[in-house]
Amino acid sequence: MNVLNLKNELIKQKESKFDGNIYHYSQINFSYNSNKMEGSTLSSEETEAIYDTDSFIAKNDGLIKFDDIVESKNHFRLFDYMIDNIDNSLTKEMIIKMNVILKRGTTDEDDPRYNVGGFKTLPNKIGLINVINTSKPENVDKDIDELLNWYNNIENKTLEDIIEFHYRFERIHPFGDGNGRVGRIIMFKECLKNNIMPFIVLDNDKNYYLRGLKEYKRDKMYLIDTIKNEQDIYEKICIELLDIK
Repeated sequence: MNVLNLKNELIKQKESKFDGNIYHYSQINFSYNSNKMEGSTLSSEETEAIYDTDSFIAKNDGLIKFDDIVESKNHFRLFDYMIDNIDNSLTKEMIIKMNVILKRGTTDEDDPRYNVGGFKTLPNKIGLINVINTSKPENVDKDIDELLNWYNNIENKTLEDIIEFHYRFERIHPFGDGNGRVGRIIMFKECLKNNIMPFIVLDNDKNYYLRGLKEYKRDKMYLIDTIKNEQDIYEKICIELLDIK
């Protein structure tokens, strides 16, 4: 499929705001899946209702967290920010802005421990079992600079380069919260910028994705194969909704 056509359609459809197109699908499914992977209590139907009507009727008596609703809406804004900056080079300021957009208005924004608007001030780790250590807070600024210097100096970026960036970004884990969601929106952006089919990591494939990150240093193919599967899924939807090859 011609990814340039997809990129142009996403840009154009963002302005039209019509339902049922690839932009509409991507907004809802990206927000639902990426937030769900981080523990959101919202269903896909509730996420769609929030996007379409700014409201929803809960289908059960379960607790809906305030932050889940806010972060769902914020992810819609994050997707738009990504679209508006598709062709811009990644910078530290852009990455921080992405995290600010995601966390704006949440309870984390009022908690100085999360340092929304800057990098983490407290140590964090990835996972509860087979824990992965991340960069120390005092090293984050330097580690992000080194990562961006390496990445932005690659002239012709491949899918493997983008996945490598994502792995290194997650190992730094620069923010108090929102690292995975920012990292996944960066991959979508960089794929579109470099004429590579983008993808949405589905919550149903969360275990494969996390295994890929954990095993990446030993065997990169776990994560690469997972991402290629997500590409195939997203491309099929694009073909259905865009009717272009």
